[in-house]
Parts: sequence; structure tokens; C-alpha cells
Amino acid sequence: MARQRVGWLGLLVAGLLAFWALLAGPDVLAGVDLGKWGTALLVTVAWVSLYAISRTPLGDAERGVSPGEWKAWVGVVFMLVAVAYFLAKAHVFAQGAVWDNHGARAVGRNLVLLLVAWAVLTHVLGARWKGRVQEDERDLRIEQQAAGWGRSGLTFCLIGLAVMLAFSPAERLAWATPFMVANLLVLALMCGWLCEYAATAAMYWRDRR
Repeated sequence: MARQRVGWLGLLVAGLLAFWALLAGPDVLAGVDLGKWGTALLVTVAWVSLYAISRTPLGDAERGVSPGEWKAWVGVVFMLVAVAYFLAKAHVFAQGAVWDNHGARAVGRNLVLLLVAWAVLTHVLGARWKGRVQEDERDLRIEQQAAGWGRSGLTFCLIGLAVMLAFSPAERLAWATPFMVANLLVLALMCGWLCEYAATAAMYWRDRR
């Protein structure tokens, strides 16, 4: 039991270091790309945690939570990290087009790695509940309502971006290069997905209570 606690504490510390490297640390430290290593460390923590969970039998708490809710919470965490990382590194997109911008390529690579890891973890989580009913009428209802929240979040972000670009003086829009605007549209999509997963998790949680 003590060894297990130490192991989970080590994973927590490693996860905090990964978050620091992605969100608050410098782009490069002693010649090391912190974003790249932070992403790798975060993915490693997620994989080790999932492996440890997969080696333990289903507990009462886990049986009381539907597979859809577990997947929603995983989606919230990964999408929240992706949005926060994007915002923390948004300045690199104003430094030039992608072919001349090493920082933007690094941020894009790390975001892709996060999303791929999220997709793989979601698939592996689905295998953990093999043999259980993973979707019923309640899940479909929650999924439909959460999709509406996601569309609303996306619409809000797009309208906000359009208003900002339309009504800001031209001299204040020097940062709004085509490359930056394209990445802001990607950010709007990510915020929409975050709203959808957060709404899904919240509706499952409210339904259980």
C-alpha cells in the first residue's frame, strides 16, 4: 500500500512538472525544448496511470460511473490542457508563417501529440469496459444536449473573433496575420470541444446526484 501511494505521488509530481513545462516554463531551457519534453512527460504519466488502473479490478466507485462519464472527464482534462497550452504559447504564431516559424511548428507538433494520446487513451478506456453497456438512451440524450453546448461555445468564439476584427482600428491589428487568424479559428474549435466535454461531464455528474 505504501509503495502504491509513493507511485501515485510520483505520477502527480511528474504531471505537475509536465504542466509547468507546457504552460509556464520557457520555450527552451539549457538547449532543451521544454514543450516537447513536457508533452512526452504528460503522455507518459497518462499511459502509466492508465496501465496502473487497468491492472486493478473495477471498484464500487468505478462501477457507479458510466463509461461515457469517464470518457468525458478524460476529454475535459486533455482539451483543457490543450487550450491552456495554446493560449500560453499563442505569441509564437505572430512571429511569421509556419515554414519560417520553429516555435509555431513545435507548438503544433505538441498539440497533435496531445490529441493523438487522448484518442488512443479513449480507445483503451473503452476496452476496459468491454462487456458492459457503454451507451443507452440516457447517454444519447446527454450526448445530444452536450453537442448543443459545444456548438454554442464555438459560435460564441467565432462571433467574438469576428467582432474584434471588424471593430478594432487597423493600427491595432498588426498581430492579426492570416496565420494568426487561422490558428485562432483552430482555438475556437478547441474551445467548442472543451465546452461539449465539460457539459457532458457536468450532466453525468448532475444525473448521478
